[in-house]
Amino acid sequence: MTADRAPLRAVIADDQALVRTGFAMILAAGGIEVTAEAADGAEAVAAVRRTQPDVVLMDIRMPGMDGIEATRHITGDAGPAGTRVVILTTYDLDHYVYAALTAGASGFLLKDVTPEHLVSALRLVRTGDALLAPTITRRLIERFARRDEPRTVAPHRDLSGLTPRELEVLRLLATGLSNAELASRLFLSPTTVKSHVGRILSKLDLRDRVQAVVFAYESGLVSPGGTTG
Repeated sequence: MTADRAPLRAVIADDQALVRTGFAMILAAGGIEVTAEAADGAEAVAAVRRTQPDVVLMDIRMPGMDGIEATRHITGDAGPAGTRVVILTTYDLDHYVYAALTAGASGFLLKDVTPEHLVSALRLVRTGDALLAPTITRRLIERFARRDEPRTVAPHRDLSGLTPRELEVLRLLATGLSNAELASRLFLSPTTVKSHVGRILSKLDLRDRVQAVVFAYESGLVSPGGTTG
């Protein structure tokens, strides 16, 4: 059985038991196996290391270790390869969301997400695609990124390995363009654009498009406000 066809496995981290139970029921009904539940970030990290899930549904505000720090542990070098983190939040422009994205999260969902969207979103993340629209990511970054703050993206990532075309794709991707819009702008086929995006992610060791947008801003390739470096 291939990875894409194998049952998706998830950990749910939230300090409210009723919330965890509700999400667990939704995921189970959607054919997603819940391998563990956690009431705080430390429990989430331990559960991920123990059960090696595909996705973690992570609340931001939890006692003790919060969701941001837990995300950093899970997506860091010491974390399990391939596990992605989806942030749960009440506010779509909460500054904690930006911090979570730069810590390695693959996107975020509002807590009032519909059951159908929740299940499809977690399946989408498992494929390596972006969970939230690049335009939403750009809004977050433009609101909260500050050029005088310490960079949170790993400093060893180097743009010099990208071809001129890949740099162009990354700049446009960071402005919120979809693959179809990129193809139209660059007079390329959607398949070619997808290949370019895939190579960019591979060369920069990034998980998905969300992290590529974050990196483009944090590296100075694109500045808040839309100018390019």
